[in-house]
Amino acid sequence: MLMESQELESGNHVRNSPDQHHTMTLDSNNLKSGEGTDQESVSSNPASPPSQPKAFLERNLPGTKDEKLYQWPPRPLDTIESPFALREYLQALIRQDPHNVDQLVAVPKDQNENPWTYEHLCQVCLELNYLIVQVEPECTPESCPEMRAEEWIYYCATHPAPRECCAIDYLTHTLDGASALLNNVKFFPSRIAIASSASKNFTSIARRLYRIFAHTYFHHRDIFDAFEAETSLYERFLKVCKARGLITDKLIIIPEQSQEDELPTLSTRQIMTRTNEE
Repeated sequence: MLMESQELESGNHVRNSPDQHHTMTLDSNNLKSGEGTDQESVSSNPASPPSQPKAFLERNLPGTKDEKLYQWPPRPLDTIESPFALREYLQALIRQDPHNVDQLVAVPKDQNENPWTYEHLCQVCLELNYLIVQVEPECTPESCPEMRAEEWIYYCATHPAPRECCAIDYLTHTLDGASALLNNVKFFPSRIAIASSASKNFTSIARRLYRIFAHTYFHHRDIFDAFEAETSLYERFLKVCKARGLITDKLIIIPEQSQEDELPTLSTRQIMTRTNEE
């Protein structure tokens, strides 16, 4: 009975699609005889729509190896239909060449610099997570009991009253605070249009994020150099800050390569405290 049912279903399938059967036969005959045209094949099944090119999906499939992740060509910004178009475009440029800092920092054509700066700061927060993970094994409360950057000591402003934190706590508190502020809909209700009144928060965020780089540079130099050689994150961050005026020169304490041998030594301890309003 089961076999009869299967045969019946098979017979119904063939009977319900005569056009498909005819087309396949015609194509086979054309191949054998060398005669016939594509028009004949199409006319045998006029209801079939013309084939359309498949859309390219930017997706990492399950089982994709690490070195093959995100291996799709970058697209022009105006072809990305997404509320996160600027971020997707920036990340595509970074994957293409993270060391082409001038291209990464330049504001795309027909775009406002405030959303572009916003996306850069969000991306810096994202990548700083990887730096902190690399620093954590050696940046312990015992090895770094204070948040220092050479002779500077920073107080943590994420507490009700600013106070000292060990360095690793300060790094995570600062990164969490910056990320929370960037994702606060009260200050940044839109990623596309960012008001000038909201952009004033960029200065506070940039100043605090700079301290993460500074501590890593002066106290975990090997990790800083290896991470920078791979990502150029600090160079990118500093160029954005200088181009947008987010950090004053007196707060930039990491020397440029040409100035490393001329780094001045501070004679007294300089303590910087920051309040919650900053």
